[in-house]
Amino acid sequence: MTVKLRRLATTAADFEVEFQRLQHWSAETDAAIESRVAEIIADVRARGDAALLELSVRFDGVQASTMADLEIGADELGAALQAITPAQRSALEAAAARVRSYHEQQLEAACRSWSYRDADGTLLGQKVTPLDRVGIYVPGGKAAYPSSVLMNAIPAQVAGVREIVMVVPTPGGERNALVLAAAQVAGVHRVFTLGGAQAVAALAWGTATVPRVDKITGPGNVYVASAKRRVFGQVGIDMIAGPSEILVLADGSTPADWVAMDLFSQAEHDELAQSILLSPDAAYLDAVHAAIERLLPDMPRRDVIRASLEGRGALIHTRSMEEACAISNRIAPEHLEVSSREPQRWEPLLRHAGAIFLGAHTSESLGDYCAGPNHVLPTSGTARFSSPLGVYDFVKRSSLIEVSAAGAMVLGPIAAELAHGEGLQAHARAAEMRCEAGAAAPVPPSRG
Repeated sequence: MTVKLRRLATTAADFEVEFQRLQHWSAETDAAIESRVAEIIADVRARGDAALLELSVRFDGVQASTMADLEIGADELGAALQAITPAQRSALEAAAARVRSYHEQQLEAACRSWSYRDADGTLLGQKVTPLDRVGIYVPGGKAAYPSSVLMNAIPAQVAGVREIVMVVPTPGGERNALVLAAAQVAGVHRVFTLGGAQAVAALAWGTATVPRVDKITGPGNVYVASAKRRVFGQVGIDMIAGPSEILVLADGSTPADWVAMDLFSQAEHDELAQSILLSPDAAYLDAVHAAIERLLPDMPRRDVIRASLEGRGALIHTRSMEEACAISNRIAPEHLEVSSREPQRWEPLLRHAGAIFLGAHTSESLGDYCAGPNHVLPTSGTARFSSPLGVYDFVKRSSLIEVSAAGAMVLGPIAAELAHGEGLQAHARAAEMRCEAGAAAPVPPSRG
């Protein structure tokens, strides 16, 4: 099977033009989708459960006479865990344990309250508290994603969120046992078989049945992304996710078949997914291309993979591994594999990536399922300024300030001077009054 895969070289005169074309992907949804999402959100806000019942029939083919038909109870979640195969249950529980362990480390390292007192007795600090209720969106249109249940729910659980509400579309009313079992393992409290923009709207504003949440996390299609963008401010969101991406930096030492399959691993998600290989070894790029053509016919999702590779994929010949690292930083990929003999040599040069996979044995798929770190990652170059989903997304920070009388005498003049400079006299007087009170206070007798 011939795959017309884009081939670039950094030494070529037109490299920058072709590289920019490769990177281009519009995250903007078209006007028709935006308009439809706006209508759906307005309908759910106005009619609540009645709208959800109608939209579930229209978009998912789910016939439900009451909202009780769209909620999955604890008994069904427990039954799903019992119904899956022993091998599936073992894998699910092992993956959950690793994901939980990683996020517990994250909690200890970055999400704790702290405080200290300075020389005049003023207390300063930070109070970290979990969100009360979060909504997790689990995709269910093209495939079932039990791994997404674990990656969204477990960090929320570790953070101490009181209630985790899951929504998952069930086209045709088919409920996936592995997804429900994952919800049971991950400690999800309530599950609704809702999807699309209507599920996002229900979580953001609440209905008579679906509780309003404080934050919505999890990936979805363009309708879900558009809805999350629209409800931000009413609730928090994690990120606006684009198509999946993988970038492989290879020195030529990894078997070509392994790297070809790693490129497939993201290409099989979506025709708009992006898979790119950078290497200073031209012969190795040839070998990987040959492996792609040899292995692709056996892939069940070969049509999707081929469309992705031909539409947005590339093999790029670089002058060196150092240059490959520099290009990687420009791309800021979601998944970055450093497939080389000395991955630790190159890791310090890499500044922007959602997740970095070091060494030939570290396939991106291990991170997707069970390595431990979160697989909900920034896409479309947003790794330049954002981070993977984590425990810190399910907590918030409050500053603590307790100023002593002595501290007020030190800080008051500073605050008053700046407040007068801004023309905010009430601010200034509030600080000055404390200073005046302190100055008028009797001096305690000497004990000498």
